[in-house]
Amino acid sequence: MAPVVLVAVWLGSPYFDVLIAVAGAVMAWEWDRMCRGRFGMTGRLLAVIAAVAALLAVAYPVVAAGLVWVGCLLIAATSRSAWLSLGTLYVGLPVVALVWLREAGGVDTMFWVFGIIWATDTGAYAAGRTIGGPLLAPRISPKKTWAGLLGGMAASAAVGAGFGLYLDLSGWVGLAVFSAVLAVVAQIGDLFESSVKRRFNVKDSSSIIPGHGGVLDRVDGLIATAPVVALASLAFGGGLEIWR
Repeated sequence: MAPVVLVAVWLGSPYFDVLIAVAGAVMAWEWDRMCRGRFGMTGRLLAVIAAVAALLAVAYPVVAAGLVWVGCLLIAATSRSAWLSLGTLYVGLPVVALVWLREAGGVDTMFWVFGIIWATDTGAYAAGRTIGGPLLAPRISPKKTWAGLLGGMAASAAVGAGFGLYLDLSGWVGLAVFSAVLAVVAQIGDLFESSVKRRFNVKDSSSIIPGHGGVLDRVDGLIATAPVVALASLAFGGGLEIWR
């Protein structure tokens, strides 16, 4: 999966937009299956909203975000399910954020975002397995440790510093610190998805990726991180240019 994502990031629009639209539709399907055990009309509506929002975001990000919020209200009114309406935001806002970030922040910003997510996962796994220690949230995820959290933060900070130095950014130290903070956000996203699976008594969001579960299982950290990075970019500039 990683090579396909990296090539799409490099090529940009429309290839990246289509990839995110497809991923958004799949994640909507997985969310509906987790919450209701089947893929019904509401799930189909959620999938359409996610895909259309992703395709609109490159040229009309405000319209795309508005579509997600309207979809959330519509699904809340028609399904009377707080979980399904939450899924509209949970899936829709990150896909809009990712497409907008690729367009506004450029390829370097996207490589950095994916880099810190993968570094967080790798660092957390390595530190958790090597050091062990007290559990982070035993009721939600019995394998995650505080050592893993710190390891993920350290690995993410290292990637952030590396990007900053490579791109000759004067604020590379700040980028490293921000990357460490995003590692925490990513792991909160991981824990949130784990809590949802426990709530509905499912092991994986789906089995679409053999041996790895579903798309939601693989990108739970990215789902939490992308909107935060997009908001920071909107508030302070655009992508990594914030740190120049």
